[in-house]
Amino acid sequence: MKKETLSWLAAGGRFTKRFEHDIGRQCQEMSLSRVADIHHLHWDQVRRMEMTYMRDLMAKHPPSKRLRAIGIDDVSIKKGHSYAIVVADMDQQRPIWLGGDGRAIENMNAFYADMGPQRCRRIRLVVMDMWKPFRISAKCHVPQARIIFDKFHVLRHLSEALDLTRRHEYKRVNEKERRFIKGQRYTLLSHRENLDAKGRRSLNLLLKANRRLHKAYLLKETFGQLWDYNNPTWARKFFENWKAQLKWQRLKPFEKFSAMIERHWDGVVSYCHPDNKVSLGFMEGLNNKIRVIQRRAYGIKDQNYLKLKVLTSFIKDDSKR
Repeated sequence: MKKETLSWLAAGGRFTKRFEHDIGRQCQEMSLSRVADIHHLHWDQVRRMEMTYMRDLMAKHPPSKRLRAIGIDDVSIKKGHSYAIVVADMDQQRPIWLGGDGRAIENMNAFYADMGPQRCRRIRLVVMDMWKPFRISAKCHVPQARIIFDKFHVLRHLSEALDLTRRHEYKRVNEKERRFIKGQRYTLLSHRENLDAKGRRSLNLLLKANRRLHKAYLLKETFGQLWDYNNPTWARKFFENWKAQLKWQRLKPFEKFSAMIERHWDGVVSYCHPDNKVSLGFMEGLNNKIRVIQRRAYGIKDQNYLKLKVLTSFIKDDSKR
């Protein structure tokens, strides 16, 4: 007995491909359980149809063969310091790889192996944090590429230095002065324009009450100007002037931060070359998007599902509905 293959029928045979793809599109905007309720299906059926849709989407939109700039970050997969590595095409602004069972060198090497030597030879920029295994792997597999340290990871270190300063000052000052510092962590670490009127008043009182925190706050706010320079020489002059303001201030956390930037200066200043301008905020946005996907996929332990969900999250489906 022969069985005829119908092009419009899905692999499972119970639904049409068009229906499967409609289900897949809906799952990009809603949770599996919600889509299942709407169509009176079991959520596992919906999950399988969505995975088929996402595989088809990946097949239509594979990673570019002309990779020029990539971004690398680690993402927390589950509790207990379990990480995976996500890599994005910075020009197309989409994730292209998610893998590894950690963030060691061998996990990073797996990405370059999957891309192949031809794609790797074309890579000119690699955006990452200061994690050493990422740097070592990049220098080994894409030695021609410039390493750029992600602005948002650098500024996160600076915020930690400011918070450490706040804690030190809380312990150092007397009880009367502590009332200005207590409970003001969010106020101090936020940008002034993001605070409401009450927050700005609290910040002004805090900065007036404590000279060291005032200086630390100004140093933190001004450091971001470094990424506005298009000339490495002028960027270096800015950093030297910024460092000079630390003298006699007794701000140990900021001195450690300054020493860290000095050690990694080449990767920080790389962004100041006009040819190296990429959207540094994309990787931060991608990490936030992955957290949203994880919350919506709560209870699903299939790592392949999460991988497909992340890799298709920035692909626009241009097929007819």
